[in-house]
Amino acid sequence: MEVRLLLDTNAYTLLMRGQQEVTQLVRRARELLLSAVVVGELMHGFRCGSRQEQNLDALRSFLDSPRISLVDVGQVTAVRYSRIAAALRAKGRPIPTNDIWIAAHAMETGADLVSADRHFEHVDGIVWTPISAH
Repeated sequence: MEVRLLLDTNAYTLLMRGQQEVTQLVRRARELLLSAVVVGELMHGFRCGSRQEQNLDALRSFLDSPRISLVDVGQVTAVRYSRIAAALRAKGRPIPTNDIWIAAHAMETGADLVSADRHFEHVDGIVWTPISAH
């Protein structure tokens, strides 16, 4: 499989837990991307948990892999965000703000978004790969 994948927060978490479905997708991917928004969500979760340092170390190791690219928020992302947010509003299908930013990164990079969040099916212009939350 010659795809690039952008992992949502729940996909990263499931990968770190060894969930087979996500692990297989990641193994077959040509390239893995992580949105800066996802990193922020993960770090927030780590700070609220009891394993902050271990989780931060695991994230740093993950980001150090040559297969992983961190996608920063820039002007192109902001334009894509505004388009997605407006389209969702017009449809009457709002989704969490951070997920709009993550969808904007998927659109910007042309990566398939891997997520257990079903609301991504309402975002036009992205390829969403749904996964089980378990």
